[in-house]
Amino acid sequence: MKKSIVKLFSILSIATLIACGGGEADKKDDAKKPISIGNKTEEAAPEKKVEDDGVTEIVLESSDEMKFNRNRLVTKEGNQVKLTLKHTGQMSKETMGHNFVLLAKGTDIMAFGEKAAGAQENGYIPEGSEEIIAYTEMIGGGETTTVTFDAPEKGEYDFICSFPGHVALMKGKFIVE
Repeated sequence: MKKSIVKLFSILSIATLIACGGGEADKKDDAKKPISIGNKTEEAAPEKKVEDDGVTEIVLESSDEMKFNRNRLVTKEGNQVKLTLKHTGQMSKETMGHNFVLLAKGTDIMAFGEKAAGAQENGYIPEGSEEIIAYTEMIGGGETTTVTFDAPEKGEYDFICSFPGHVALMKGKFIVE
């Protein structure tokens, strides 16, 4: 009896590991795989929603799980960027607020996150900071906000959520080609 239970447990453990995958090859193709949202399955959102007449429209989603739905955004130098942030969760902005903050090149994101944590009265945006290129207001579950700005010069920039502690997980690269 004990041997049967141990054998069954071993088989289930191996099956679970195989089913979970997680190899590097799987991770590279994650952006192409469908994502499940509730009871429906949707294709992963395109990196660029619209790019026409010098305007790049980007929709970035955030969630109650402290995640952005993508960690790489791309536009062209000189384009106007219209970025819409959607909070797909249900928690309030006081509990699980999110924003989008595009930082200047060379900004230490963890040090900026510490400064932002002390700026509660200003939506976690340090006043007069030269490290910020653009940002949205802080939003809670079910809310949407938009910011429009001119793309900076070619290069790679960091974007984060400045709500206290979120910078560790909610960050990505904003690429200007």
